[in-house]
Amino acid sequence: MIEIITVKNVFLIGFLVLILNWVCRAVNWVWLRPKRLEIYLKKQGFSGNSYRILMGDMRESNQMDQVAHSLPLPLTADFVPRMMPFIHHTVLNHGKKCFTWYGPYPNVIVMDPETLREIMSRHELFPKPKIGSHSHVFLSGLLNHEGPEWSKHRSILNPAFRIDNLKSILPAFNSSCKEMLEEWDKLASAKGTVELDSWTYCHDLTRNMLARASFGDSYKDGIKIFEIQQEQIDLGLQAIRSVYIPGSKYLPTKFNKRLRETERDMRAMFKDMIETKEKEIKRGRATDKNSDLLCSMLDSNTKQVKEQGPDSGLSLDDLIDDCKAFYLAGQNVTSSLFLWTLVALSQHQDWQNKARDEISKAFGNNEPDFEGLSHLKVVSMILHEVLRLYSPAYFTCRITKQEVKLERFSLPQGVVITIPMLLVHHDPDLWGEDVKQFKPERFVNGVASATKGRLSFLPFSSGPRTCIGQNFSMLQAKLFVATVLQRFSVKLSPSYTHAPFPAATTFPQHGAHLIIRKV
Repeated sequence: MIEIITVKNVFLIGFLVLILNWVCRAVNWVWLRPKRLEIYLKKQGFSGNSYRILMGDMRESNQMDQVAHSLPLPLTADFVPRMMPFIHHTVLNHGKKCFTWYGPYPNVIVMDPETLREIMSRHELFPKPKIGSHSHVFLSGLLNHEGPEWSKHRSILNPAFRIDNLKSILPAFNSSCKEMLEEWDKLASAKGTVELDSWTYCHDLTRNMLARASFGDSYKDGIKIFEIQQEQIDLGLQAIRSVYIPGSKYLPTKFNKRLRETERDMRAMFKDMIETKEKEIKRGRATDKNSDLLCSMLDSNTKQVKEQGPDSGLSLDDLIDDCKAFYLAGQNVTSSLFLWTLVALSQHQDWQNKARDEISKAFGNNEPDFEGLSHLKVVSMILHEVLRLYSPAYFTCRITKQEVKLERFSLPQGVVITIPMLLVHHDPDLWGEDVKQFKPERFVNGVASATKGRLSFLPFSSGPRTCIGQNFSMLQAKLFVATVLQRFSVKLSPSYTHAPFPAATTFPQHGAHLIIRKV
């Protein structure tokens, strides 16, 4: 009897210890750790709201989002408060050295160019955070890896984005542009003019260009993946606006079930396409190794394995993750750049005419070629100014792996660093009092001259982790502008509603209605 009671007591004590441990960890997570970090940050000169248990600033942030996104803006209004209302509000009230709270996690806002350069160049100390149960929606493949794994992926993927490979992909871009412009031609044929929602066309065009460039003859299968990925992105954005509770992704909710289904379906489609392409290469049907991005990736991976052994290459899952990451970034960033370039040119007819004159001198009525596109100075200036004003990637985040001493301050381990590119690009201290104006002449002597050597222009990030697809996206954009202005003029429709919106990138919340006219 004494033994039975003793055993029962041991189990009871063990259970109570487990419960106490769980309670201590929970209290530390929701209160003690955040308050310690808050004290640390304030000692370093940062300012922000006092921590509120579990929610932090999220309730106030979500309320400000709802208000900001409920109404459109006048064309001349500052749209930064609409895109990033809470961060903009925090910077105004607490200065540029400030922090916010994403639940129990402090977010330090960094806008100083020298500090930005320090953080971007030391990427091994500032990895991307994986806070939240659904971070895999936005971080996969090259976007997700750190250290040696990132270096391996980057070295294998680099050849696919070199200039010589981009030249061979240009015809794929051209085919997609022609299809869209032929449709515009038909719509405008009767009166020579037509009103349309340019966002729909920019979105579909980017999707088609990317699918053709990535998968060649299999591009129609690639297009189907976009539909699944867009649903996954929408679900992921929903999750970001909610408080993250550890372990919540394992709950059998309808939301989690659908998110897993989209991931499974997307991976299965990428797997089929990769395996099909590998079989074609082995049979000698895909003889041109640079015929599309996937061929180039597979060719580079095969070389790596032959030269350095099986462990040096990418697995099938690795390749799927990299395709997924490139699809996410390539589709959304470029479609946003296309759209806001059309909007800017519609508002500023003088720059539209300057660009058309340059394009006419370079190509006449001929199809734009790679060399000619690379020498379009006015078009490049316009695209850079659009990237500044309407940054497709409007913010990015890093996290401190350990306590880090920077030149101007120190940061403790586990603090998220938010880099609001849109606010940096709209900072009058960095760009002058005319910062809100569309002035492509800022870039007449290049980016370095426009920024005065400071790190204040980050549309494709900076440092070792600069976006691998930067040249890819800029080539698409130059071709898009050249082919559109060769055949059409654009202006804003009276029904156009100015409402930049923070989704996966800077989207037009209500579309973008333009009037196109044959020239």
